[in-house]
Amino acid sequence: MQFIAIPTDQVRALQTGGRDAFMQLPERRVSDGVGVPCRHCLKIVPAGQSYLILSHRPFAGQHPYAEQGPIFLCAEPCANGSITDELPAFLLSDNYIVRGYGPDERIVYGTGRVTPRPQLMAYCAEILARDEIAFAHIRSATNNCYLVRVERANSSQL
Repeated sequence: MQFIAIPTDQVRALQTGGRDAFMQLPERRVSDGVGVPCRHCLKIVPAGQSYLILSHRPFAGQHPYAEQGPIFLCAEPCANGSITDELPAFLLSDNYIVRGYGPDERIVYGTGRVTPRPQLMAYCAEILARDEIAFAHIRSATNNCYLVRVERANSSQL
């Protein structure tokens, strides 16, 4: 299983003045070191470090299921944090929403579940084992914010 960060080329464009999914410039803030998960390095933005708040749509297409919402990114260049076979370090909450999507980027009904952190790996593996599932999202259980894409191992380059 792979946890896929937002692609570096997209992040660098935003870090250098590019516009977000709403065609707005990202907002810049300074982290207090708590609750600011960067969707590129997959780490919490450290206290005192600048970060960006922006609207992101983690889908290639525009359609009714292509949710869009707020995310955080490090304001300065950071390393792509995509990893295999272990949870990203920034997943620190007790519970998350996990949803499976088909190759058409539509939600596969019946896969959405609030999942306790200790069960994330097992539940992601369970739904990714289904042929109709192309990928899954892990989202905040309290705010529904997109956190990270999950794919079968070797289905995408890290």
